[in-house]
Amino acid sequence: MNLYITSGTPEFMESIKKKHPNEQIYSLHGIGNSVLIHETAKKTIFQAPRKYEILEASGHFSEKGYFAIQNIPLSDEGKPIFEYKYTNLSPTLEQEPGFIALRVLKPIKSDTYIILTEWSGPNSYDVWSKSHPMNFDEIADKQQFFTGAPYVSTYSSTNEEV
Repeated sequence: MNLYITSGTPEFMESIKKKHPNEQIYSLHGIGNSVLIHETAKKTIFQAPRKYEILEASGHFSEKGYFAIQNIPLSDEGKPIFEYKYTNLSPTLEQEPGFIALRVLKPIKSDTYIILTEWSGPNSYDVWSKSHPMNFDEIADKQQFFTGAPYVSTYSSTNEEV
């Protein structure tokens, strides 16, 4: 199974989603941009997507949620360490209040892995992230592990300010 991501204006993203009602497409709206995610075993309908292999999946995305996308740019040396350490998150996350879904994503043509989580609201995510910080510095030397600084983007499934 693969997951594809594309971005653009909220109106354009919603128009793509409406044209393909039978696909598993979810729209996420953040500050300054919107993204669509398409989960499929087939070819994506997106013109120019970022492509990912799903390494771990838990839960099902919903139409109303709060999404956190942790972007982790990794060196070739860091990839196997990351995959070993961060592909068994489901048992921990599934116990968290407000948790809805998880996807750990391996990039097909880039170096940036993604941990995509959906929560019932921003408070659920904040409580979890403060009590279980993803401290990537602990697992490898920063210079060898990353090709850039990891960062988190947050989105809502409704077109409101996040």
